[in-house]
Amino acid sequence: MIHPSYTELMAVVNSEVEEGEQPLVQSRYSIVKATANRAKEIIAARTIEEKLAKAPEAKDSKIDENSLSKEESKTLQIGQPLIAHAASMKPLSIAVEELYEGKIKIVSNGDENEKM
Repeated sequence: MIHPSYTELMAVVNSEVEEGEQPLVQSRYSIVKATANRAKEIIAARTIEEKLAKAPEAKDSKIDENSLSKEESKTLQIGQPLIAHAASMKPLSIAVEELYEGKIKIVSNGDENEKM
């Protein structure tokens, strides 16, 4: 059994919609798309972290953000997991948990994620 279920995720996302307004998310597709997009952000950040860890100038596996481009720095910042126990989780599981805990929101204009 999957926890949280699509129904639970849709309830969390739509909980901020005022009564009488149309729900923000009406289908499973919106949940899947939002979590997939967030998982991609997390994967991109992990890729940059791995690249920096392999760099010869990396000291004590400390990330030297000065050697990154502006785009890489932004990707690294956006892709950091927003939940405490993310180290042992896969990116999609992290994204689902972040959505369920209300750490990210689905924005109505194009189903993009927004950090809170």
